[in-house]
Amino acid sequence: MGIKSALSHMWRAFRRDGTANDIPESDEEPYQHSSSSRPDRPQISVSNESSIVLPIYSKIASDVSGMRFKHCKTDDNGRYIKTINSTLNNVLNTEANIDQTGRDLMRDIVISLIDEGCIAVVPVETSINPLQSDRMEIHSLRVGKITQWFPNDVRVELYNERNGTYQEITIAKSKVAIIENPHYLIMNEPNSTLRRLITKLNLLDAVDNQSGSGKLDLIIQLPFTIKTEARRAQAEKRISAIEAQLTNTKYGIAYTDATEKIVQLNRSVVNNLLEQVTYLTNSLYSQLGISEGVYMGTASEAEMLNYYSRTIVPIVDAVVTEMKRKFLNKAERDNNESILSFRDPFKLVPVSQLAEIADKFTRNEIASSNDMRSVLGWEPSDDPSADELRNKNIPAAKQEVVGEPKNLNKNIKEKEDSPNEV
Repeated sequence: MGIKSALSHMWRAFRRDGTANDIPESDEEPYQHSSSSRPDRPQISVSNESSIVLPIYSKIASDVSGMRFKHCKTDDNGRYIKTINSTLNNVLNTEANIDQTGRDLMRDIVISLIDEGCIAVVPVETSINPLQSDRMEIHSLRVGKITQWFPNDVRVELYNERNGTYQEITIAKSKVAIIENPHYLIMNEPNSTLRRLITKLNLLDAVDNQSGSGKLDLIIQLPFTIKTEARRAQAEKRISAIEAQLTNTKYGIAYTDATEKIVQLNRSVVNNLLEQVTYLTNSLYSQLGISEGVYMGTASEAEMLNYYSRTIVPIVDAVVTEMKRKFLNKAERDNNESILSFRDPFKLVPVSQLAEIADKFTRNEIASSNDMRSVLGWEPSDDPSADELRNKNIPAAKQEVVGEPKNLNKNIKEKEDSPNEV
């Protein structure tokens, strides 16, 4: 392609006159609905927005979405053999829908799961009608909120990417993944630890807002008793006068009579809300297996193992098991197809220990040299021996000679058994 031809095919986002060169995917203009913020983002309930429990949601969702979910082929014992290059695997890892990647979808699943307690993961686009056959290819998934339950169906509030709004649809339970929070009794029950903590935090926020509202909290003692309506009206007039003086003056100064006495309430009534919040927070962390070191990044190996085994793994197992049950038909499951989750074991390993781990893995023929290079983010080596599972500390020539003494002993035995020559 010549220079003139290349320039003629060049596209710019803005024209020479400064106007935008829009590229709508379809000719359906104007759009029926638009939003200044991302409309498909999961909506957290209002009672959680003003509390400090959102970091718990974010931490758990980030750790779960950091794991890899794959459509795999397994052996008869359920061990991983290879990854199946299917549309479902593409949805779980690359493109879940037009707005989300696979990791964004998993983060959406976890945040909605923790907030709602039970959610639905709906196949939005499939190769065929799910009601006609189980042998379908899933091209798009979205998270929906279950609004009604029926014996065989559920009513789901789902984001419609065609018009940018949320709509309710009825779907058969057998065609949608219904996932329940494994920590439901701790986080979603009306009297659970998390709900009680949210209630106390909202009360504490209300007290803080009241104390920081700018009120003076003054008591004015007037030089007369207030027993009649006339005296009460005179007192109200005096308070209004003082308020006007404080508001209208430059420095907020007011004057009083020599017989009037002003008492300032410099602190609010003492309550034990903060102590209750601290107690409920510690109880929630202990019940979920989350320690302070997990948030600060100073957790030991035992603390991280406890956090993953008690908090992360139950959520991952709930998601994987339900997706396997609903998105893979019986024939595929009988063919040893499954959905598995994988966590990078070297993600939290310091560099000082990585060399020793790499040596043990290669020496015991668990991983090849190129496998360990990929952990470090290095390009694979072109040396054919870098893909071999063998102990590099023993030369290959010695490994080939290992069988010679046995042959030598065999020859000696044959000579001993043969008759002596005369």
